[in-house]
Amino acid sequence: MKILLQLNRLSNTLIKNYSTAPKSLSVLRVGEKDYPTDDYTNVTPKIISYLNRNLHLKKDNPLSLVRQRIVNYFYKSFTNRGNPSFSVYDNLPPVVTTKQNFDDLLIPEDHPSRTKSDCYYVNRSVLLRAHMTAHQTELLRSGLDNFLMIGDVYRRDEIDSTHFPVFHQVDAVRSQLREQLFENHPDLNIFEPIYDPNNPNAFTNSISDPAKQSCHTLEASKMMETQLKNHLIGLVKVLFGESIQYRWVEAYFPFTHPSWELEIYYENNWMEVLGCGIVRNEIMVNAGSNNSIAYAFGLGLERLAMALYKIPDIRLMWSTDSGFLSQFQNKDVDAKITYKPVSVYPQCKNDLSFWLPPTLTVETFMNNDFYDLVRDIGGDVIEQVTLKDKFVHPKTKKHSLCYSIVYRHLERTLTQAEVNKIHKEIEIAATNAFNVVIR
Repeated sequence: MKILLQLNRLSNTLIKNYSTAPKSLSVLRVGEKDYPTDDYTNVTPKIISYLNRNLHLKKDNPLSLVRQRIVNYFYKSFTNRGNPSFSVYDNLPPVVTTKQNFDDLLIPEDHPSRTKSDCYYVNRSVLLRAHMTAHQTELLRSGLDNFLMIGDVYRRDEIDSTHFPVFHQVDAVRSQLREQLFENHPDLNIFEPIYDPNNPNAFTNSISDPAKQSCHTLEASKMMETQLKNHLIGLVKVLFGESIQYRWVEAYFPFTHPSWELEIYYENNWMEVLGCGIVRNEIMVNAGSNNSIAYAFGLGLERLAMALYKIPDIRLMWSTDSGFLSQFQNKDVDAKITYKPVSVYPQCKNDLSFWLPPTLTVETFMNNDFYDLVRDIGGDVIEQVTLKDKFVHPKTKKHSLCYSIVYRHLERTLTQAEVNKIHKEIEIAATNAFNVVIR
């Protein structure tokens, strides 16, 4: 009953927030700071509630175990006179500027990752970071050369067992000077003769060659590629065993070239585990690292933890249930753990159909807007939301959408009456937020 009362209070508050059009607010408090809002503001109260949870630092959480295994691998693999070469930053603030999240990483203005449908914006110039790489330039600029960035990232996405608006990433950068990269070959260079590291702005870098950036020598690019791939193959073998099958797939990222994704053969399917590449020289120059070359990679902790421990639902990472957490409590970080469900509670499924206002069509309505609203009202009892049907009335030309919403609590059985109440609250909030008419 206590849980139900808390859920009711939260739902009623969120309905009021939607009905009073939060974008009209002039100030939004995120963490301990107030930010002005504007037409880009789309971060919701529910998303803000996830800030500072730091699951990757909770010792009994599976994300923390995977994080520590990765950190241990890099500490062990890279040392300088007995000290770890890599520094670790795992408590960086999640609110960043668009310059940090996009511009510093050469992400074009028209790139889809910048859209309001993909990111949680505080306002036009500030957002919740969409990747840990947002901190790359500031750390390079501070003089660091080898570092891991670990933390929570925020993206608007679909709702199912493998997607959640908050997840956790490990991103890394390893940069080297000429004398480090070619320690045994002092005759080789990082840069082509036409490129002057002392005057980098006089050279326009190109990525037209699939093997390298135009400023880099082929020897430097191939040496870094070899290091990068060997280091990451070593990591997946430490995590999944020496016999794990893997393959490299060529990829594109705005901030690296060449770029690759690493896939492993897991449960009879190829599964992507990380993306990586040689850092674009423009990024290095803008951070003050004119004379070095670097590689970078990024991976998601949830994907690895779910595969390693056979965790079926990403929402479990946020569970405070002792039956879940005890399975990872006081365990050696390298222990082989297989998650055993504490209990399996039944699903409840309700459909929601509505007519769109004349200003919207089934093609222009943003699904992620609706997903956020459902998540804010229903919280973690929302297991999945799928677009079930699009319909245009042949006579009136009105546009309609139908969504199927699956409800399931991770720790107890939901009654249909509870579900119906939440579903009704979602109907009311959708009507207020999007000016739709429930069918």
